[in-house]
Amino acid sequence: MAFIGTRNGELTFLQKVRNINWLLVLLLGLVATTGFFALYSVAGGKIDPWASRQMMRFALGATLMMAVAMVDIRALMRIAYPFYFVSLVLLAIVEFFGSIGMGAQRWLDLGIINLQPSELMRLALVLALARYFHSLSYEDIGRVRWIVIPVLMIVLPAGLVIIQPDLGTALLTMMTGAGILFLVGVRWWKFAVVAVVALAAMPLAWQRLHGYQKDRILTFLNPERDPLGAGYHILQSKIALGSGGLWGKGFLQGTQSHLNFLPEKQTDFVFTTLAEEFGMIGGVALLAVYIMILAYGFAIGVRSRSQFGRLVAFGVTITFFIYIFVNVAMVMGLVPIVGIPLPLVSYGGTAMVTILVGFGLVLSVSIHRDVPIPRRGPFDLF
Repeated sequence: MAFIGTRNGELTFLQKVRNINWLLVLLLGLVATTGFFALYSVAGGKIDPWASRQMMRFALGATLMMAVAMVDIRALMRIAYPFYFVSLVLLAIVEFFGSIGMGAQRWLDLGIINLQPSELMRLALVLALARYFHSLSYEDIGRVRWIVIPVLMIVLPAGLVIIQPDLGTALLTMMTGAGILFLVGVRWWKFAVVAVVALAAMPLAWQRLHGYQKDRILTFLNPERDPLGAGYHILQSKIALGSGGLWGKGFLQGTQSHLNFLPEKQTDFVFTTLAEEFGMIGGVALLAVYIMILAYGFAIGVRSRSQFGRLVAFGVTITFFIYIFVNVAMVMGLVPIVGIPLPLVSYGGTAMVTILVGFGLVLSVSIHRDVPIPRRGPFDLF
Protein backbone atom coordinates (compact mmCIF):
# COMPACT_ATOMS: atom_id res chain seq x y z
CA MET A 1 0.00 0.00 0.00
CA ALA A 2 2.18 2.92 -0.24
CA PHE A 3 1.25 6.45 -0.92
CA ILE A 4 2.72 6.62 -4.44
CA GLY A 5 1.00 9.36 -6.42
CA THR A 6 -0.52 10.99 -3.33
CA ARG A 7 0.35 14.11 -1.39
CA ASN A 8 0.85 14.29 2.36
CA GLY A 9 -0.18 10.70 2.79
CA GLU A 10 -3.61 11.27 1.19
CA LEU A 11 -5.24 8.18 -0.30
CA THR A 12 -7.63 8.15 -3.22
CA PHE A 13 -11.09 6.65 -2.82
CA LEU A 14 -10.14 3.57 -4.86
CA GLN A 15 -7.01 3.03 -2.77
CA LYS A 16 -9.13 3.16 0.36
CA VAL A 17 -11.61 0.63 -1.03
CA ARG A 18 -8.79 -1.74 -1.97
CA ASN A 19 -7.29 -1.45 1.51
CA ILE A 20 -10.51 -2.29 3.38
CA ASN A 21 -10.18 -5.45 5.44
CA TRP A 22 -13.05 -7.25 3.74
CA LEU A 23 -12.59 -10.44 5.75
CA LEU A 24 -13.26 -8.50 8.95
CA VAL A 25 -16.39 -7.03 7.35
CA LEU A 26 -17.48 -10.55 6.35
CA LEU A 27 -16.99 -11.88 9.89
CA LEU A 28 -19.06 -9.03 11.34
CA GLY A 29 -21.80 -9.80 8.83
CA LEU A 30 -21.66 -13.49 9.75
CA VAL A 31 -22.22 -12.72 13.44
CA ALA A 32 -25.08 -10.35 12.62
CA THR A 33 -26.69 -12.99 10.37
CA THR A 34 -26.52 -15.45 13.27
CA GLY A 35 -28.44 -12.86 15.27
CA PHE A 36 -31.10 -12.55 12.57
CA PHE A 37 -31.74 -16.31 12.68
CA ALA A 38 -31.81 -16.28 16.50
CA LEU A 39 -34.38 -13.47 16.56
CA TYR A 40 -36.41 -15.22 13.86
CA SER A 41 -36.45 -18.34 16.02
CA VAL A 42 -37.41 -16.70 19.32
CA ALA A 43 -40.32 -15.00 17.54
CA GLY A 44 -41.71 -18.46 16.73
CA GLY A 45 -40.47 -18.59 13.15
CA LYS A 46 -41.57 -15.06 12.27
CA ILE A 47 -39.47 -12.25 10.88
CA ASP A 48 -41.45 -9.72 12.92
CA PRO A 49 -41.15 -8.05 15.35
CA TRP A 50 -37.43 -8.47 15.96
CA ALA A 51 -35.51 -9.91 13.01
CA SER A 52 -36.84 -7.44 10.43
CA ARG A 53 -36.01 -4.42 12.57
CA GLN A 54 -32.59 -5.83 13.40
CA MET A 55 -31.85 -6.24 9.69
CA MET A 56 -32.73 -2.60 9.03
CA ARG A 57 -30.54 -1.50 11.91
CA PHE A 58 -27.67 -3.60 10.61
CA ALA A 59 -28.07 -2.05 7.15
CA LEU A 60 -27.89 1.42 8.71
CA GLY A 61 -24.95 0.47 10.91
CA ALA A 62 -23.05 -1.18 8.07
CA THR A 63 -23.53 1.92 5.89
CA LEU A 64 -22.21 4.14 8.67
CA MET A 65 -19.33 1.71 9.27
CA MET A 66 -18.16 1.96 5.67
CA ALA A 67 -18.59 5.74 5.68
CA VAL A 68 -16.49 6.09 8.86
CA ALA A 69 -13.87 3.73 7.41
CA MET A 70 -13.29 6.18 4.55
CA VAL A 71 -12.65 9.11 6.89
CA ASP A 72 -8.99 10.12 7.15
CA ILE A 73 -7.57 9.06 10.51
CA ARG A 74 -6.24 12.58 11.06
CA ALA A 75 -9.79 13.92 10.82
CA LEU A 76 -10.86 11.37 13.43
CA MET A 77 -8.15 12.68 15.69
CA ARG A 78 -9.34 16.26 15.23
CA ILE A 79 -12.91 15.43 16.25
CA ALA A 80 -11.95 13.21 19.21
CA TYR A 81 -12.28 15.86 21.94
CA PRO A 82 -15.40 17.56 20.51
CA PHE A 83 -17.10 14.16 20.16
CA TYR A 84 -16.26 13.37 23.78
CA PHE A 85 -17.67 16.69 25.03
CA VAL A 86 -20.88 16.29 23.01
CA SER A 87 -21.35 12.76 24.37
CA LEU A 88 -20.76 14.01 27.90
CA VAL A 89 -23.39 16.74 27.42
CA LEU A 90 -25.87 14.17 26.08
CA LEU A 91 -25.28 12.03 29.18
CA ALA A 92 -26.05 15.05 31.34
CA ILE A 93 -29.20 15.85 29.32
CA VAL A 94 -30.47 12.32 29.95
CA GLU A 95 -30.80 13.22 33.63
CA PHE A 96 -33.41 15.87 32.79
CA PHE A 97 -35.12 14.73 29.57
CA GLY A 98 -34.31 11.03 29.29
CA SER A 99 -36.89 8.30 28.72
CA ILE A 100 -37.28 5.72 31.46
CA GLY A 101 -37.19 2.03 30.60
CA MET A 102 -36.47 -1.11 32.63
CA GLY A 103 -35.99 0.94 35.78
CA ALA A 104 -33.37 3.30 34.39
CA GLN A 105 -33.33 6.67 32.66
CA ARG A 106 -30.99 5.86 29.78
CA TRP A 107 -32.49 7.03 26.48
CA LEU A 108 -33.15 10.26 24.62
CA ASP A 109 -36.29 10.10 22.50
CA LEU A 110 -35.37 11.73 19.18
CA GLY A 111 -38.63 10.80 17.51
CA ILE A 112 -37.17 8.49 14.87
CA ILE A 113 -34.95 6.55 17.29
CA ASN A 114 -34.23 6.27 20.98
CA LEU A 115 -30.59 7.25 21.48
CA GLN A 116 -28.60 5.80 24.37
CA PRO A 117 -25.76 8.30 25.01
CA SER A 118 -23.83 5.83 27.18
CA GLU A 119 -23.22 3.73 24.06
CA LEU A 120 -21.87 6.75 22.19
CA MET A 121 -19.68 7.61 25.15
CA ARG A 122 -17.78 4.34 24.92
CA LEU A 123 -16.64 5.27 21.40
CA ALA A 124 -16.02 8.88 22.40
CA LEU A 125 -13.94 7.77 25.37
CA VAL A 126 -11.76 5.55 23.18
CA LEU A 127 -11.14 8.38 20.70
CA ALA A 128 -10.46 10.97 23.41
CA LEU A 129 -8.03 8.77 25.36
CA ALA A 130 -6.25 7.78 22.12
CA ARG A 131 -5.95 11.46 21.20
CA TYR A 132 -4.58 12.35 24.65
CA PHE A 133 -1.99 9.59 24.88
CA HIS A 134 -0.87 10.09 21.27
CA SER A 135 0.73 13.34 22.41
CA LEU A 136 2.58 11.90 25.42
CA SER A 137 5.90 10.13 25.61
CA TYR A 138 6.39 6.96 27.63
CA GLU A 139 8.20 9.02 30.29
CA ASP A 140 5.22 11.39 30.58
CA ILE A 141 2.84 8.47 31.08
CA GLY A 142 4.95 7.37 34.03
CA ARG A 143 4.29 10.67 35.83
CA VAL A 144 1.19 10.86 38.02
CA ARG A 145 0.23 14.40 36.96
CA TRP A 146 -0.31 13.30 33.36
CA ILE A 147 -2.68 10.51 34.42
CA VAL A 148 -5.11 12.75 36.33
CA ILE A 149 -6.82 14.08 33.18
CA PRO A 150 -7.51 10.67 31.56
CA VAL A 151 -8.76 9.31 34.88
CA LEU A 152 -11.23 12.20 35.08
CA MET A 153 -12.23 11.53 31.46
CA ILE A 154 -13.16 8.01 32.53
CA VAL A 155 -14.76 8.81 35.90
CA LEU A 156 -17.01 11.69 34.75
CA PRO A 157 -19.12 9.71 32.24
CA ALA A 158 -19.11 6.64 34.49
CA GLY A 159 -20.52 8.77 37.31
CA LEU A 160 -23.28 10.16 35.08
CA VAL A 161 -24.22 6.63 33.97
CA ILE A 162 -24.36 5.41 37.59
CA ILE A 163 -26.88 8.16 38.38
CA GLN A 164 -29.29 6.83 35.69
CA PRO A 165 -28.90 4.22 37.43
CA ASP A 166 -27.01 1.80 35.19
CA LEU A 167 -24.23 0.22 37.23
CA GLY A 168 -23.38 -2.41 34.61
CA THR A 169 -22.76 0.11 31.81
CA ALA A 170 -20.77 2.32 34.18
CA LEU A 171 -18.51 -0.59 35.08
CA LEU A 172 -18.01 -1.43 31.40
CA THR A 173 -17.07 2.18 30.68
CA MET A 174 -14.46 2.09 33.44
CA MET A 175 -13.17 -1.29 32.24
CA THR A 176 -12.68 0.10 28.72
CA GLY A 177 -10.79 3.10 30.10
CA ALA A 178 -8.70 0.92 32.41
CA GLY A 179 -7.81 -1.34 29.48
CA ILE A 180 -6.46 1.61 27.50
CA LEU A 181 -4.51 2.91 30.51
CA PHE A 182 -2.92 -0.51 30.88
CA LEU A 183 -1.99 -0.69 27.19
CA VAL A 184 -0.27 2.69 27.18
CA GLY A 185 1.98 1.59 30.02
CA VAL A 186 0.49 2.98 33.23
CA ARG A 187 2.37 1.33 36.12
CA TRP A 188 0.69 -1.64 37.75
CA TRP A 189 0.99 -0.15 41.25
CA LYS A 190 -1.37 2.66 40.27
CA PHE A 191 -4.02 0.08 39.40
CA ALA A 192 -3.29 -1.60 42.74
CA VAL A 193 -3.89 1.68 44.59
CA VAL A 194 -7.22 2.15 42.81
CA ALA A 195 -8.20 -1.45 43.62
CA VAL A 196 -7.42 -0.96 47.32
CA VAL A 197 -9.44 2.25 47.42
CA ALA A 198 -12.33 0.52 45.65
CA LEU A 199 -12.29 -2.36 48.14
CA ALA A 200 -12.23 0.07 51.06
CA ALA A 201 -15.23 1.91 49.58
CA MET A 202 -17.31 -1.24 49.04
CA PRO A 203 -19.29 -1.00 52.31
CA LEU A 204 -20.33 2.57 51.47
CA ALA A 205 -21.07 1.61 47.85
CA TRP A 206 -23.23 -1.31 49.01
CA GLN A 207 -25.37 1.04 51.09
CA ARG A 208 -25.96 3.25 48.06
CA LEU A 209 -26.96 0.44 45.71
CA HIS A 210 -30.60 0.15 44.70
CA GLY A 211 -32.57 -2.82 45.97
CA TYR A 212 -32.66 -4.63 42.63
CA GLN A 213 -28.87 -4.19 42.28
CA LYS A 214 -28.32 -5.80 45.69
CA ASP A 215 -30.68 -8.62 44.68
CA ARG A 216 -28.65 -9.26 41.52
CA ILE A 217 -25.42 -9.59 43.48
CA LEU A 218 -26.96 -11.80 46.17
CA THR A 219 -28.65 -13.92 43.50
CA PHE A 220 -25.32 -14.32 41.71
CA LEU A 221 -23.82 -15.67 44.92
CA ASN A 222 -26.82 -17.97 45.56
CA PRO A 223 -29.35 -18.26 42.69
CA GLU A 224 -31.50 -20.70 44.69
CA ARG A 225 -32.27 -18.09 47.38
CA ASP A 226 -35.21 -16.82 45.30
CA PRO A 227 -35.86 -19.27 42.43
CA LEU A 228 -39.18 -17.71 41.43
CA GLY A 229 -38.03 -14.12 41.85
CA ALA A 230 -34.56 -12.63 41.47
CA GLY A 231 -32.99 -16.03 40.73
CA TYR A 232 -35.48 -17.00 38.04
CA HIS A 233 -33.55 -15.55 35.10
CA ILE A 234 -30.25 -17.29 35.74
CA LEU A 235 -31.82 -20.62 36.74
CA GLN A 236 -33.86 -20.76 33.52
CA SER A 237 -30.77 -19.76 31.55
CA LYS A 238 -28.77 -22.64 33.03
CA ILE A 239 -31.62 -25.07 32.32
CA ALA A 240 -31.72 -23.96 28.68
CA LEU A 241 -27.93 -24.17 28.30
CA GLY A 242 -27.88 -27.68 29.75
CA SER A 243 -30.85 -28.92 27.74
CA GLY A 244 -29.12 -28.02 24.47
CA GLY A 245 -26.45 -30.66 25.05
CA LEU A 246 -23.67 -31.10 22.51
CA TRP A 247 -25.58 -30.60 19.24
CA GLY A 248 -28.71 -28.79 20.39
CA LYS A 249 -32.41 -29.42 19.87
CA GLY A 250 -32.47 -27.99 16.37
CA PHE A 251 -33.47 -24.70 14.77
CA LEU A 252 -36.89 -23.48 15.99
CA GLN A 253 -37.00 -26.34 18.52
CA GLY A 254 -35.86 -24.55 21.68
CA THR A 255 -38.47 -25.26 24.34
CA GLN A 256 -37.26 -22.90 27.07
CA SER A 257 -37.42 -19.88 24.78
CA HIS A 258 -40.47 -20.84 22.72
CA LEU A 259 -42.54 -21.67 25.80
CA ASN A 260 -41.47 -18.35 27.37
CA PHE A 261 -39.66 -19.89 30.32
CA LEU A 262 -36.52 -17.97 29.31
CA PRO A 263 -36.86 -14.21 30.01
CA GLU A 264 -35.36 -11.51 27.78
CA LYS A 265 -34.72 -14.19 25.17
CA GLN A 266 -34.20 -11.67 22.36
CA THR A 267 -31.78 -9.41 24.25
CA ASP A 268 -29.73 -10.37 27.30
CA PHE A 269 -30.21 -14.15 26.99
CA VAL A 270 -30.02 -14.61 23.22
CA PHE A 271 -26.81 -16.67 23.60
CA THR A 272 -28.78 -19.12 25.75
CA THR A 273 -31.36 -19.40 22.96
CA LEU A 274 -28.63 -20.21 20.44
CA ALA A 275 -26.97 -22.75 22.74
CA GLU A 276 -30.28 -24.50 23.37
CA GLU A 277 -31.01 -24.90 19.66
CA PHE A 278 -27.48 -25.49 18.35
CA GLY A 279 -25.83 -26.95 21.45
CA MET A 280 -22.34 -26.48 22.72
CA ILE A 281 -21.00 -26.87 19.16
CA GLY A 282 -23.06 -23.91 17.98
CA GLY A 283 -22.06 -21.77 20.95
CA VAL A 284 -18.37 -22.56 20.49
CA ALA A 285 -18.63 -21.84 16.74
CA LEU A 286 -20.05 -18.37 17.46
CA LEU A 287 -17.33 -17.71 20.03
CA ALA A 288 -14.71 -18.81 17.47
CA VAL A 289 -15.97 -16.17 15.02
CA TYR A 290 -15.83 -13.60 17.80
CA ILE A 291 -12.22 -14.60 18.54
CA MET A 292 -11.29 -14.11 14.87
CA ILE A 293 -12.82 -10.61 14.95
CA LEU A 294 -10.86 -9.80 18.11
CA ALA A 295 -7.66 -11.11 16.53
CA TYR A 296 -8.17 -8.90 13.47
CA GLY A 297 -8.84 -5.88 15.67
CA PHE A 298 -5.64 -6.34 17.67
CA ALA A 299 -3.62 -7.13 14.52
CA ILE A 300 -4.81 -3.91 12.90
CA GLY A 301 -3.75 -2.01 16.01
CA VAL A 302 -0.28 -3.59 16.02
CA ARG A 303 0.26 -2.68 12.36
CA SER A 304 -0.74 0.96 12.77
CA ARG A 305 2.12 3.41 12.42
CA SER A 306 0.63 5.96 14.85
CA GLN A 307 -0.05 5.70 18.56
CA PHE A 308 -3.49 7.21 17.96
CA GLY A 309 -4.38 4.50 15.45
CA ARG A 310 -3.09 1.74 17.69
CA LEU A 311 -5.09 2.91 20.69
CA VAL A 312 -8.28 3.40 18.68
CA ALA A 313 -8.09 -0.14 17.29
CA PHE A 314 -7.16 -1.60 20.67
CA GLY A 315 -9.84 0.41 22.50
CA VAL A 316 -12.68 -0.63 20.19
CA THR A 317 -11.53 -4.25 20.29
CA ILE A 318 -11.31 -4.23 24.09
CA THR A 319 -14.84 -2.83 24.30
CA PHE A 320 -16.07 -5.56 21.95
CA PHE A 321 -14.34 -8.21 24.06
CA ILE A 322 -15.90 -6.86 27.26
CA TYR A 323 -19.38 -7.05 25.70
CA ILE A 324 -18.83 -10.68 24.72
CA PHE A 325 -17.20 -11.78 27.96
CA VAL A 326 -19.74 -10.16 30.28
CA ASN A 327 -22.79 -11.35 28.34
CA VAL A 328 -21.65 -14.97 27.99
CA ALA A 329 -20.40 -15.11 31.59
CA MET A 330 -23.67 -13.55 32.73
CA VAL A 331 -25.95 -16.16 31.11
CA MET A 332 -23.73 -18.92 32.56
CA GLY A 333 -24.00 -17.49 36.06
CA LEU A 334 -20.31 -16.57 36.29
CA VAL A 335 -20.99 -12.86 36.85
CA PRO A 336 -24.09 -10.98 38.10
CA ILE A 337 -26.79 -10.11 35.57
CA VAL A 338 -26.09 -6.55 34.39
CA GLY A 339 -28.12 -6.28 31.20
CA ILE A 340 -25.28 -6.25 28.65
CA PRO A 341 -26.21 -7.33 25.09
CA LEU A 342 -24.34 -9.92 23.05
CA PRO A 343 -22.75 -7.75 20.34
CA LEU A 344 -24.39 -7.84 16.90
CA VAL A 345 -26.68 -10.69 18.02
CA SER A 346 -28.92 -9.28 20.77
CA TYR A 347 -31.88 -7.18 19.67
CA GLY A 348 -31.14 -3.48 20.09
CA GLY A 349 -30.66 -0.40 17.96
CA THR A 350 -28.10 1.89 19.56
CA ALA A 351 -25.80 -0.97 20.57
CA MET A 352 -25.85 -2.48 17.07
CA VAL A 353 -25.14 0.80 15.28
CA THR A 354 -22.52 1.90 17.82
CA ILE A 355 -20.58 -1.36 17.54
CA LEU A 356 -20.54 -1.15 13.75
CA VAL A 357 -19.45 2.49 13.82
CA GLY A 358 -16.71 1.40 16.22
CA PHE A 359 -15.48 -1.13 13.70
CA GLY A 360 -15.67 1.62 11.10
CA LEU A 361 -12.99 3.33 13.21
CA VAL A 362 -10.95 0.11 13.22
CA LEU A 363 -11.26 -0.18 9.43
CA SER A 364 -10.15 3.44 9.08
CA VAL A 365 -7.07 2.63 11.18
CA SER A 366 -6.39 -0.33 8.87
CA ILE A 367 -6.81 1.72 5.70
CA HIS A 368 -4.66 4.59 6.98
CA ARG A 369 -2.17 2.49 8.94
CA ASP A 370 0.84 4.11 7.25
CA VAL A 371 -0.42 7.69 7.44
CA PRO A 372 1.90 9.76 9.65
CA ILE A 373 0.14 11.75 12.39
CA PRO A 374 2.07 14.67 13.89
CA ARG A 375 2.26 14.84 17.67
CA ARG A 376 0.41 17.83 19.12
CA GLY A 377 -0.04 19.03 22.68
CA PRO A 378 -2.42 16.91 24.80
CA PHE A 379 -4.81 19.84 25.27
CA ASP A 380 -4.90 21.10 21.68
CA LEU A 381 -8.49 20.78 20.47
CA PHE A 382 -7.56 20.65 16.77
